[in-house]
Amino acid sequence: ASLALSLELLAGTTGLVSLGHAAFFGIGADATALLAPQYEAGSVPLLLALAMLAAAAYALLVGALSLRTREVYFIMVTLAFAQMAYFVFHDTAIGGGSDGMYLMMRPVLDAGGTLLVDLEQPRHRYFLALGLLVLCYAFLALVLRSRFGHALVGIRINEQRMRAAGYQTYRYKLAAFVLAGALAGMAGFLSATKNGVVNPELLSWHESGAVLMMIILGGLGSLRGAVIGAVAFVLLKEFYSSEALLGPAIAGRWQLTLGLTMIAFVALLPKGLI
Repeated sequence: ASLALSLELLAGTTGLVSLGHAAFFGIGADATALLAPQYEAGSVPLLLALAMLAAAAYALLVGALSLRTREVYFIMVTLAFAQMAYFVFHDTAIGGGSDGMYLMMRPVLDAGGTLLVDLEQPRHRYFLALGLLVLCYAFLALVLRSRFGHALVGIRINEQRMRAAGYQTYRYKLAAFVLAGALAGMAGFLSATKNGVVNPELLSWHESGAVLMMIILGGLGSLRGAVIGAVAFVLLKEFYSSEALLGPAIAGRWQLTLGLTMIAFVALLPKGLI
């Protein structure tokens, strides 16, 4: 849901449809695994900040170049940058190659010797993810109410008119792109600490397509829609891939049934579940 919210800022608010958003998600996860100490528990705030910083840095590079294009060209350039990052981690030893990397010890948060958060415990992982989701939602809600957020909406509706009104739209779009990348990096940190392993598939275009389907399913232009879409997408995926409920023949083809369901939702609910 946090990943869906980060893309909602780009696609739903600013009108920048990206097919490479998973690159920032994967870089956040890889940065967590790469920078975590091997033989002792790392610090939650430090690793979270580093993951977001790494994702934001790559988003700054990608955004600075890709935002010079528009519409379908922008989509293809973001996809190209994401695939480039994917092959860097897949075909080199930086991220462990196709096998990925393990997080030997999950990070902790302590204050004055008192252990507040231990991510080896599933309950702590859950409430950290939930807490960061709430913070992410509240932060984006404040952003959308601000002058900056209103400018992003104006860019989506009519960028030429915004430029005529004196707004430097390129800078606004780049700021939104970097902010979305940082929030995707936060989601990558949560994924790495949840699973204890990261692999290059987190950066693939399949992940970018999945999170794009989440916000379309929930309803573009709505923060609540992004969260609802993420929940609905995961539940539908789990339902269609369940052999216990549907049998091995149908469960083995869950991509087909999920795809048909998505087409039906788009046709019958063009504004999404929201």
